[in-house]
Amino acid sequence: MTDTSKRLAIVPCGACGTLNRVDLARTDAAPLCGSCKSAIALDSPIALTDATFDKVVSNSAVPIIVDFYADWCGPCKAMAPVFADLARRQRGKALVAKVDTDRSQVIAQRFSIRSIPTLTVLRDGKEVARQVGAVPMAALERLLETR
Repeated sequence: MTDTSKRLAIVPCGACGTLNRVDLARTDAAPLCGSCKSAIALDSPIALTDATFDKVVSNSAVPIIVDFYADWCGPCKAMAPVFADLARRQRGKALVAKVDTDRSQVIAQRFSIRSIPTLTVLRDGKEVARQVGAVPMAALERLLETR
């Protein structure tokens, strides 16, 4: 039997916001929210807020790439489909998350977000890489490989 404990993550439910422990090694099992029983989508970016960010980041055994964005930002809108595709490609290997800087100003300030989109990679709760501006898929994948 393979040890999957290194692939556990805390993920907010997209429907009700409840935080759920998910085994990313078993994403084919279609995890459900423990509260509302909705499917937890791991093949699209998860929304993080000031309230959920620290819990998700500090309890993830996989890397997390975060897109700091705003709804009104043109480059952010252009980046959204590429980032969504990254989530599909990284399903089970990494968490792909988004933080709306207008709604989650505490986290944006803590990470000194001065320009959007800003992409950060976190490992073991610490930032290990950063990219400012919209980039193609290959650059996102390279960024995620940063140790």
